[in-house]
Amino acid sequence: MQDELFTVNPDVADPRDEPQAEPAVDPNSPLAVRMRPRTLAEVVGQQHLLGEGAPLRRLVEGAAPASVLLFGPPGTGKTTLAFLMAGATGRRFVALSALSSGVKEVRGVIEAARRRRTYSAENTVLFIDEVHRFSKTQQDALLGAVEDRTVLLVAATTENPSFSVVSPLLSRSLVLQLRPLTDDDIREVLARAVEDERGLGGARRLTDDAVAHLVRLAAGDARRALTALEAAADAAEAAGSAEIDLATVEATVDKAAVRYDRDGDQHYDVISAFIKSIRGSDVDAALHYLARMIEAGEDPRFIARRLVVHASEDIGMADPTALQSAVAASHAVQFIGMPEGRLALAQATVHLTTAPKSNAVIAAIDAAMSDVRAGKIGTVPPHLRDGHYAGAAKLGNAQGYAYPHSVPEGVLTQQYPPDELVGTDYYRPTERGAERVLAERVPKLRRTIRGE
Repeated sequence: MQDELFTVNPDVADPRDEPQAEPAVDPNSPLAVRMRPRTLAEVVGQQHLLGEGAPLRRLVEGAAPASVLLFGPPGTGKTTLAFLMAGATGRRFVALSALSSGVKEVRGVIEAARRRRTYSAENTVLFIDEVHRFSKTQQDALLGAVEDRTVLLVAATTENPSFSVVSPLLSRSLVLQLRPLTDDDIREVLARAVEDERGLGGARRLTDDAVAHLVRLAAGDARRALTALEAAADAAEAAGSAEIDLATVEATVDKAAVRYDRDGDQHYDVISAFIKSIRGSDVDAALHYLARMIEAGEDPRFIARRLVVHASEDIGMADPTALQSAVAASHAVQFIGMPEGRLALAQATVHLTTAPKSNAVIAAIDAAMSDVRAGKIGTVPPHLRDGHYAGAAKLGNAQGYAYPHSVPEGVLTQQYPPDELVGTDYYRPTERGAERVLAERVPKLRRTIRGE
């Protein structure tokens, strides 16, 4: 998101002109803009980067200037931190959006910054929002100016810069990852907006239910929380009410309050019901619980992680593609975010729910681990040991190993487990789904390998 308030025209007619003062905040600006932190003390969250001596705090305070790539979800303070870095040492702040700027605009900013540094010793902070949308050519256009510090680049991206930013620019920048704001962080943001003169100035009061719902809707995004609060406050004002209650918030943001506590019993109850519905092959119930979690603002990455676990735990080799589907959904959520990520989560949910079920994989690994914990370990048979170092043959390592590809069947008689575990069966495939084939094949393999 780009705020015109903080955008300066890169074209400078006369580089000897006095620098322009930063404009005052327009009282008609959106609430999220009016409540943008003015000092480091007002920044909420990101304490892993803003603690005493932390890299981002040092940059904001003007020490050790360096170009920075801020990587994190929307509404976590990327633009705010860039502006604070500019203001800390009186640098000029210029903002470009990758959505509307090209190489020409980038070069114009760099040339203007070079002239200002030459004529007035004024340095420039160039903030580029959504830098991942810049092409390689556009990113390459920044390299020289970043290298010689004509500009101090602060680039923001919601995507992993390791995949979306060219390597030369990455190597010239400090990469810092911002985290989603916690529920307590969002409550603090809302409370400040209600009381601060830049916000509602104490003219409205939020009920506890309304706060809880706004926190759920925000899902760690301060801008989303403030936008919803502003809409609810306008509705309350139109109704002549000093109170913003749950009904008002629901009506203005068009989201029903869902009985779901991300930190309490409902969190565990709903995710439990979700997984058990998938295990029980009830696709409609599974989609219902998925919808409840999404509407309540549950972290989609948490949902995706549970799907990945379930794919191996309750489906396994009965449908080997289930794990692929779950992992793909997890990657899709991280790549495209929400709300579109709900489609990948729903697709994976339908796939896993309707797939044949088997717990043979988890039963096998748990049984094997139980034996290991009980001391059934033994030594690796000599013919399986590593023989790729001097002296290995003298120790008997790799001697007598039979190469399976040397026989037409690709399987031959040979001992693989330690002596203590010869003849032990861990994996017991079911007759369901693709495991039906394995239920026939695995016993045949065992008989051949064991020479039975």
